[in-house]
Amino acid sequence: MTHFTRKIATAIALAALTTLSMAADPIKIGVDGPFTGGSSSMGVSMRDGVRLAAEEINKAGGVLGRQIQLVERDDEAKNERGVQIAQEFINKEKVVAVVGYINTGVALASQRFFQDAKVPVLNNVATGSVITHQFDKDPENYVFRNAAHDSIQAPMIVEEAISRRGYKKVAILADSTNYGQLGREDLEKALKAKGITPVAVEKFNIKDVDMTAQLLKAKEAGAEAVLTYGIGPELAQIANGMTKLGWKVPMIGSWTLAMANFIDNAGPGGEGARMPQTFIQEPTTPKRKAFIDAFLAKFKPKNNRMDSPVSAAQGYDSIYLLAAAIKQANSTDGPKIKAALEDLKTPVEGVVTTYTKPFSATDHDAITANIPVFGEVKAGRVAFANADDQKGAGKVRVKQ
Repeated sequence: MTHFTRKIATAIALAALTTLSMAADPIKIGVDGPFTGGSSSMGVSMRDGVRLAAEEINKAGGVLGRQIQLVERDDEAKNERGVQIAQEFINKEKVVAVVGYINTGVALASQRFFQDAKVPVLNNVATGSVITHQFDKDPENYVFRNAAHDSIQAPMIVEEAISRRGYKKVAILADSTNYGQLGREDLEKALKAKGITPVAVEKFNIKDVDMTAQLLKAKEAGAEAVLTYGIGPELAQIANGMTKLGWKVPMIGSWTLAMANFIDNAGPGGEGARMPQTFIQEPTTPKRKAFIDAFLAKFKPKNNRMDSPVSAAQGYDSIYLLAAAIKQANSTDGPKIKAALEDLKTPVEGVVTTYTKPFSATDHDAITANIPVFGEVKAGRVAFANADDQKGAGKVRVKQ
């Protein structure tokens, strides 16, 4: 072999090695959520669901012959931290897509960076109705979601309070965040459609520990039920405040009344609270049983109860949806993943639902109003509120 031939052979071998190494590069997916602080029971449950899905996919050979690598960051439920993480994901980590977002405000503050970079975002928990419509005026939209948005939940809450249970006087207590105030607007809109004006509309801040003033206004106005939009710790203060006042009326609110830090901090005062749920921790289908068993075995939560079953299930499903899109696109290129998400050819069997054509170019929300059911806090866990829902839970509700 001549020196020249040897050089060519070496160059070819190096090129082959480079190609192999590129093919084996992991697929980096950003995971953003609050893993500390008041929102952490949602954030950690979501993250654990994501981890479980990624581990299963990797054990089965990964996607396009490559392993999924999760790049996790704690946004502490702070908008400014979410913005920093978004820039880090894009510029430093070079993620191909992002899952997560628990808090509506953090999602709205961060998404612009991914939109500009053409990196798909799959919101798996945040429910503010505007989240998937933030860039409706742009030619392309890179924001997707597989959670029940507030335009679904608010009418459900109002239907439960006014139509099913016959209350005519209701108060709204909502936190001062984007989540709480956008949810309050959705509740008022849904009440107006029924010809009802709330007898009291009260606001509270994150970390408030005394709701006496707000509750007294609701009580004095004759409220027969309290409709809530907030997160676990403050919702527990509402329940505890009612107990302190000796005034007990039903709490009916958004899905966050299912959070462990509401149930545990409210104790007996939280019993009977009702909320829309896309997933209740019961093995009602083989897929759900397998998910629950795997989750409990891997993460060993206290009392075998997920802190936030909805967050865990939607987190898990979001990774399978992304993996299906990457496989179909045969690429980790952002625009190609987005196009595949908008036209998924093969159904994805998830925990919440079986996703058949979950998204389109004009519809980036996978969950429709027929999918959630009402949960109720019973003996320190969330169970089905209605016997009919419990009876029909083995039949998977699919997008309309």
